[in-house]
Amino acid sequence: MRIFDPHIHMTSRTTDDYEAMYAAGVRALVEPAFWLGQPRTSVDSFVDYFDALVGWERFRASQFGIAHHCTIALNPKEANDPRCTPVLDLLPRYLAKDGVVAVGEIGFDSMTEDEEKAFGRQLELAREFALPAMVHTPHRDKLAGTRRTLDLVEAAGMEPGMVVVDHLNEVTVDVVDEAGAWMGFSIYPDTKMDPDRMVAILQRRGLDRVLVNSAADWGRSDPLRTRATGEAMLAAGFTEDDVDRVLWRNPVEFFGQSGRLLLDVPAADQGATFAGNSLLRGERA
Repeated sequence: MRIFDPHIHMTSRTTDDYEAMYAAGVRALVEPAFWLGQPRTSVDSFVDYFDALVGWERFRASQFGIAHHCTIALNPKEANDPRCTPVLDLLPRYLAKDGVVAVGEIGFDSMTEDEEKAFGRQLELAREFALPAMVHTPHRDKLAGTRRTLDLVEAAGMEPGMVVVDHLNEVTVDVVDEAGAWMGFSIYPDTKMDPDRMVAILQRRGLDRVLVNSAADWGRSDPLRTRATGEAMLAAGFTEDDVDRVLWRNPVEFFGQSGRLLLDVPAADQGATFAGNSLLRGERA
């Protein structure tokens, strides 16, 4: 089983996670820029974070045989903080870089006016750079937020096939499907979706335009939930080709629209360094 996790926050994970993911079949991933758990206090903190996404984290993943890509954006939660919004002017510098395969995560957290302004501006940047957009749906008022999201995508002139609306569930999937956008599902231990519910959605509406991710971060989450979903699909009667389509070919198709996928990972050299740092700690025995 080969797996492309289209939404996982590896900056929050350990090298043990990388090893376990590789053993489970993960060979590629996309890491979206997101909120770090506490407020950033300046634009400079975004610069360091974005530099790590396009540099150190790609190197770290490569040491475990995994192709790392990222998306860059001002996330919805921090769009409400005036200390953070000037980063919008710096985004073009990063959206032009190799390995940046979408603008994201953008969208809504609490559905404020400031979030909507940042969302609209970043949709414009996605069009300018001919990149897909990864959209976060709000945790509350999810259906209303998803409908408003789709209205703004249409108003911005984005092709729906260039947009993935993420963190969907049984309540929101149909409106996104009808709009022609890609449907993203986050498989969590306790919340959002689980493998069996995901299988039921696939049985009902098919495999087109579906992205299944772990969205693992610093909270309670599991970077192997993609594998668990593939196994649940097989147990429910889906074929190995069906699983490959959902867990590999679909994310390659969506993010391939960026023209920047880097799926060939050179053989890992555990002694390699990035900016003078390696993954080793101390001398080998």
